[in-house]
Amino acid sequence: MPLFEDDRPVWERDGRDWPHRAASRFVEAAGLRWHIQEFGAAEKPGLLLLHGTGAATHSWRGLAPLLAARYRVIAPDLPGHGFTDPLPARRLSLPGMAEAVAGLTDALGVSPKLIIGHSAGAAVLARMCLDRRIAPDLLVALNGALTPFPGLASVLFPSMARLLFVNPVTPKIFAWSADKAAVRRLIDGTGSRLDQAGLDLYRRLFTRAGHVSGALGMMANWDLAALDRDLPGLATRTLLVVGSEDKAIRPDTAFALRSRLPAARIELVRGLGHLAHEEAPGRIAEIIVAEAAAGT
Repeated sequence: MPLFEDDRPVWERDGRDWPHRAASRFVEAAGLRWHIQEFGAAEKPGLLLLHGTGAATHSWRGLAPLLAARYRVIAPDLPGHGFTDPLPARRLSLPGMAEAVAGLTDALGVSPKLIIGHSAGAAVLARMCLDRRIAPDLLVALNGALTPFPGLASVLFPSMARLLFVNPVTPKIFAWSADKAAVRRLIDGTGSRLDQAGLDLYRRLFTRAGHVSGALGMMANWDLAALDRDLPGLATRTLLVVGSEDKAIRPDTAFALRSRLPAARIELVRGLGHLAHEEAPGRIAEIIVAEAAAGT
C-alpha cells in the first residue's frame, strides 16, 4: 500500500474551491482513478497538458482556458499527485508513468495533436512519443526536465529522494512544516514569482503527506539517463520553452539538448522562472499558438 494513502488530498475537502472546478471529472483508466480537467469543444483537436513534479491541474489554471479556443484541452493530475491515485511500486518509473498516461488517453479516446509538458511532465510526454504511444504534431516542453542533472547531482538527487520516500516520517514532517513562508521560499527558489492565490494552492497540496509522498516517489524512480540516450530518436517536432530565470533547471541545458534533437528549436522567455506558464500564461499561450500554426 502506498505511503499515507489515507492522507491524500480529498476532493470534497481540498477541491471545494479548486480552480475551474466545473471542468473537473474523475475517470477510471490504467487501474487508477484519475482527476482530469477538460476545456474546449470535443470536436476540436486534442491537446494534452502534463504538469511537473509536486504540482497538479491547478498549474494550468491560467493557460488551459486560453488554449481552449482552439483545442480540446485535457489536463490530468499525474499519478500520486493532486486527486489522482498513486501508481503501485512496480509501475513507479518514467516508463510506468508514460504507460499509465497512455492508458488514460486511450480510455478517453483522444489522440492529441499538441502535447505540452512542464518540467517532468515533458519527460513523460517525450517517453510516450519515443514509445509510439502518441503521435502528436508538436511537443512543447516548458522548462523541460529531459536530461539528467549535471555531475554528481544526477546520482545524489534520485538517491536522496529514494531515501526520503521510503522513510515513513519524511512526508509527514514536510507536510507539517509547509506553512506560508516555507512554500513561498520553495517557489521563489525556482526563480518564479507567484501571487498569493497560486502559493496557497501549492500549500494546500504540500500539507497533504500523501501528495508529498507521490512527488518523492516520482523523483526517486526517475531514470533520465535512459531517456537521454533515446532522445536523438525523438522525431516529433519539439519546442523547448526556456525561462531565463529558471533556477530549477539551468537554461543552458536546453541549448545543449537542441543540437541532439532532430526537430527542435528553442524559445527563450526573458524574466520568467521555472513556473513561467503560471507567471505569464498569456505570453506562453501566444508562443504555443504561433508555433503550432507554423507547422500547419
